[in-house]
Amino acid sequence: MRTAYHEALESTRLDVVRLGALCGDAIRVAVEALDRRDATAGGRVVAGDDAIDDLRRRIESHCIELIWRQQPVAGELREIAAMLEIATDLERIGDYAVDIAKNAIKLADHPLRPQKVEIDRIASVAHGMLLDAMRAYTERDANLASQVIERDDEVDKLYKRSIKLLQEEMQEDPELVRAGTRFLFVLASLERCGDRAGNIAWHTKDMIGTT
Repeated sequence: MRTAYHEALESTRLDVVRLGALCGDAIRVAVEALDRRDATAGGRVVAGDDAIDDLRRRIESHCIELIWRQQPVAGELREIAAMLEIATDLERIGDYAVDIAKNAIKLADHPLRPQKVEIDRIASVAHGMLLDAMRAYTERDANLASQVIERDDEVDKLYKRSIKLLQEEMQEDPELVRAGTRFLFVLASLERCGDRAGNIAWHTKDMIGTT
């Protein structure tokens, strides 16, 4: 029974890693779709959200089953709790990717775009945080998790600066208001991705037993 239990635990752990990879790809492709005015790529991100939702539900179901079928010891219980929390954060990141992709689709044929807003930079930091948070989880690396948490301040600073620059640009050119408003939504989604990556890092530290 314990052998089957540990096999199920490892399988669920791998599903969490797969979910992280799906969400990382979704964010990357959504931002590329925005940059390249690629509505088709944006559509793929939107369509792919069902796979993310299905995998999150499977992880949740397996975690609950692991708890009620066995009596996990303290370390195992911390890991199962972390997997449940991380899966939830990853699903939300998938939702943010969909939001970015939908705005990319709506902006694909829009002739005017803000020039000063630092979408690529904030996206790079937030995406990098997610990749490192998942690596910290996979490798049980508390130091890397701490580094991810510290980098959230960088995302916040970039977000606030980009919001200010975007507002200034829209005030200077009212014709940018429509596109600029959508870029505001994109910035908000990216800032929240950074927050969720930080959450994943915290859950990883809790799982390892590091405060």
